[in-house]
Amino acid sequence: MKSEVKKVDNTKREISIEANGDVIKNKFDEAFKDLNNKVKVKGFRPGHIPRDVLEKKFSSQANELVLQDLIPELCDEAIKHEGLQAVALLEVSDVKLDRTAVSFKAQVEVRPEIDLKNYKGLTIHYKKVAVAPDEVKRSLDSLKEMRRIDTLDDAFARSMGYSGLAELEKVLERRILSQKDTQNRQQAEQQILEHLSKGLDVKLPPSLVSKRLQELVKQTELDLALKGVPREKLLEEEKNLYKDLEPDARKQVQTYLIFAEIAKRENIPDDDHMSNKVMEFLFKEANWELVD
Repeated sequence: MKSEVKKVDNTKREISIEANGDVIKNKFDEAFKDLNNKVKVKGFRPGHIPRDVLEKKFSSQANELVLQDLIPELCDEAIKHEGLQAVALLEVSDVKLDRTAVSFKAQVEVRPEIDLKNYKGLTIHYKKVAVAPDEVKRSLDSLKEMRRIDTLDDAFARSMGYSGLAELEKVLERRILSQKDTQNRQQAEQQILEHLSKGLDVKLPPSLVSKRLQELVKQTELDLALKGVPREKLLEEEKNLYKDLEPDARKQVQTYLIFAEIAKRENIPDDDHMSNKVMEFLFKEANWELVD
């Protein structure tokens, strides 16, 4: 196989691909074998039709079968050979095929080139996490109101499965502390994302934005359906959902691409856990400043 890449723009590449030899012959052998078992020809039993008869009557069908297998395989091979980070196959053109050779052009969408400079040593401001006595008291008051009782005592705490009121207060304190830890982390992550995206102009691959937008719309529709919103209402609002959620989709795709670039530079595996691993790496490399 031979391949040659031409840059179309920041997110598109055109690959010219040529292949010949046994790979073509073997694909035609497989195609005619498949056709032999499926097609009907008067005077012959299925599976026993001579090859020359098949080639005469079903040449175009064989070509289609060959191309269905061959084009994706050669595209994948060329993408790996050229080291492209392709995200979608957009178009195939100029296809030429005979019994010994094939050539075509494939336009693919790739991850954009990201001019990411400073991502280590980012400054993160954080607050010391602590729980004040009045916060625990507010949680107790809220619990008292929910349960519609006048007095919170050991007996009430035991009715909830605790040894006494003191243990219940400790559990509420830990819960508040956990919530503050989570909030602190979310704020730190937001600071990281703001630092990374500041002044960055990324041309987003349309296919990635479209895919993420569809996922967000489906998830939102599911959430609304679980809340009892009728299907007819969901269909009416679908266009609005696509419009309203597009900024979120674009932002999430940009974040993914930035993280993928960092992962590539830092040899972090690009798997399902990549984003979390990159965030932990950025936290480790950051400068943490305590603020009041």
